[in-house]
Order: sequence, then C-alpha cells, then structure tokens
Amino acid sequence: MPGRASKHDGHMTTARPPGLRTVFANRGYRRLFAAQTISRWGDTVNTVALVVLVFRLTGSGLGVSGAVIAEILPVLLLAPVAGAMIDRLPPTQVMVAADLWRTALAGMLPLADHHLAAVYAIAFELSVGAVFFNPASASVLPSIVNEQELIAANSGLWSAAVVSQIALAPASGALVATWGVAPAFWLNAASFAISAATLAPIRPANPPQAANGSWPGRIREGARLLIADPLLRLLAIVQLLAALSAGATSALLVILAERHLGTGPGGFGLLLGAIGAGAALGPFLLTRLTTSARRPALVCGPYLLRGLVDLVLATTRNLPTAIAALGLYGVGTSIAMVTYTSLLQAHVPAHNRGRVSAGYDMIWQTGWLASLGLGGAADNALGIQAVYILGGVLLLLAGSTGLSGAAAHQKLPPPVREPTGRNTLIRDPPPRFPPQDPSASTSPCTDSRRPRHATVGTVRLCRQRSGVPGPPGPGPTSRAGRRR
Repeated sequence: MPGRASKHDGHMTTARPPGLRTVFANRGYRRLFAAQTISRWGDTVNTVALVVLVFRLTGSGLGVSGAVIAEILPVLLLAPVAGAMIDRLPPTQVMVAADLWRTALAGMLPLADHHLAAVYAIAFELSVGAVFFNPASASVLPSIVNEQELIAANSGLWSAAVVSQIALAPASGALVATWGVAPAFWLNAASFAISAATLAPIRPANPPQAANGSWPGRIREGARLLIADPLLRLLAIVQLLAALSAGATSALLVILAERHLGTGPGGFGLLLGAIGAGAALGPFLLTRLTTSARRPALVCGPYLLRGLVDLVLATTRNLPTAIAALGLYGVGTSIAMVTYTSLLQAHVPAHNRGRVSAGYDMIWQTGWLASLGLGGAADNALGIQAVYILGGVLLLLAGSTGLSGAAAHQKLPPPVREPTGRNTLIRDPPPRFPPQDPSASTSPCTDSRRPRHATVGTVRLCRQRSGVPGPPGPGPTSRAGRRR
C-alpha cells in the first residue's frame, strides 16, 4: 500500500547510526517531508504577501501587529481542543483536513484583499488550521520512524523549513513587488492542496491508538499531563522562560541593528542571514553528535549559549562580532528545537502526544506574546541594550534550570511498564535501598525485592491493599507504552 512504513523502506534500525539517508529510505517519511516542505514554501510566500497587504491597507505598524495577533490567538484559544482531537482521531486525517481547510481559505484571500476585517479573519482561520496540523504532524512522526531515527527525521524537517525560509523570503518579496499579492496567495493555496494529496496515502506502520474518555475529560487530562510528569513540567518551565526572552529579542533585532550597531537594512539582512545559516547547520552537527532522542541536556544546554549571545549583542558595537554571535545563536536554536521535539515524541505515549504538543504550543505562544509587549515597553523605558540583557538573563535562567532539573531526572530509575491486555500498567520504580528491618514481612506487597516480573494480579492486589488505585479499565495500548 502506498506510503506504508515497513522494514523494507527503512523503518528497521540498521547497524549504522541512522542518518538522513536512513529516514529518506522510508516512503512514509518521504511523503511527510515533501508535504511539510511544500507547505513551508507556501507559508513563506504567504507571510510576505500578508504583511505587505496589511501595511498597504493600514499604513501603520500597528495594523501589521494586528495580523500577528490574529495568527497567535487561535493557539491560545484552541490548542487544548486541537490536542484532544488529535489524540482521538487518526493524526494523518487531521492533517489532511487541516490542509484542505487552509486551501479554501488561502484561495479566498485574493477575493477579499480590499477589506481589512476580512483579511484579519482569514489570517485567523488559517492559523486555526495550523493549530491542528502542527501537533498532528509531531504526533504521527514516531509511528513512521523508530525512536533511534527521530533525531535524523526531525533534523531533516527542521533543515528544510529553515532553508526554505532563507531561500524563498527574498524571492517572495520580488514576486509581490512585480505581480502583487494575489499570485502569492494562490501559490499558498496550491501548496496546501499538494500537501493534502501527498499526506493522504500515508499509512503508519504503528498508528497511535485513540485516547478514551469524554471530550472535556480529555482536555482536562491534557493540562494534568504537563503538570504530573516531572520531565514535562520541567520542559514547560524552560520553554516559558525561553519564550519570554525570544519574542522581544527576535522582533526588536532591527532596532538593535539600527540604533546600537549603527548599520542599515543591509547589515540587518546580514544578521538575519547569520541566524539562518546557523540554524541550517545545527541539525547536521546534531546528527553526528547523537542518535538518542532522550537527551534533555541537549534541549537545555543551547539556551546557555543563546543567553551568552544576547549578552554579547547588548555589549558589542562591532558588526562582524554580532554576525558571528548570531550564527552561534542559530546553531543553538536548531539543536534545541530538534532535540526538544524528539524528546517529547520519545517520552510521551502515543495517545497523549497531541495534547502535550498542543499544550507546549500554547505555552510558547503565551510567552512570546507577553515578551513582545514587555520588550517594547522595556525598549521605550530603558533602551534596546536593556532588552537584550534581560533576554540573555532569561535564557541563562532557562538553561541552568533545565540542566539542573535534567540531571535530577536522569538519576531516577525509569518506571517499569508491564502490558496488561489492552492497557499498559506503569509501576513505580523499584526502591533504591533494601528495607531497614531484615525481619520485615516478605509478602509480595511489602518486599522491595519483589521481582520485576511480578504478575499483574499481584500488582493489582498490592495497590488495593495500599489504597493506590489499580490500572484503568479497558483501553488501547500504544507503541510507546510497550516494553522496548
């Protein structure tokens, strides 16, 4: 069947460390890569055209900010619902539906390009499609490639997105300047249609099983997942701190270039190019460094590098130094994003990935939006250097918090997962020290030396005696929940 991932198209781990060649041998991954890359092309063209259109209609930066807010609001309003739906329905079908929805909307933009309210509304609805598409994509990838291939697979997707943005942004500007915004919007609509047609035949080898429960219950459970799991809670704190820094420093880079570095648009373009070049290089370095998706230190460590870069930008007035520093910033950004995405995909069970991914999108966009407002206020009150000093401090705090928390997390023994019919029972890890009283009862419920292969009935009986609820009722088993 077209698009099915199997051992014959690269799904099984080979003797060599998996790299881009390994994952591109997988037909399902090739389809996912092609669909997302083509969609990114359309996104880049659409972003340039939308900014130009809104500025022409309003003549102010405030009007352009309105378009940015229209794209962020759907994440804040709908991410919990999107995550619950992705965990309930086949993710590939959610992605195809989101692409078809955006195809229709992008095709309407050329017909409404004289009405600002309609443009804002369509931008909002396009972002609604992305709220459903992006977590579904993150959720389906681990069912197409295995865990050892996640770093390479995410590196390929990230690199394609970065290179597309670097290469197509100038071309998109030329297209809009020559033929206007309508062709750009039509190209975006065509990219979504091609993406949907490319994704439709994908049949994951290990499709994620649907989550049980009512819709409100699944939405509430999504929030509890980020709080109850120590690693997810740590990553949520780190991501929020990083977003509070990155929103302001990214948006105000043009002011730093103009006021602090004393360079014009040409110098600003060089700074952006340095970030893009570093971001494109990072994944290739990462795939040569590790194939393990479970490396929290590689998520948090780059924040220290990025924090130091912000401090350098706040203190230097030398353009070549700033360019070199931002190149390192790009490398750190891409390594952190690829390892962060891979870690979540490896750590979170398949039937929870949609809600967890959507929850993190919501956290990031909330911090980003707050950072934009606070950064503008700080620039007006304290100057652009203060913005980058504060941004650097926040990133250093994010990195140090993440590294210390990751070290504590890695010292804990992993939970024991036992398949129980259609469910997966997760027992607490075995005690690290034997009982202090050698004469204590050695019943299966009290003996810390109880073998790891204890029967499910014994575990259930022990939980009933200790007041701990037993395993949940019948439900689906996920690939991530089975013993590896």
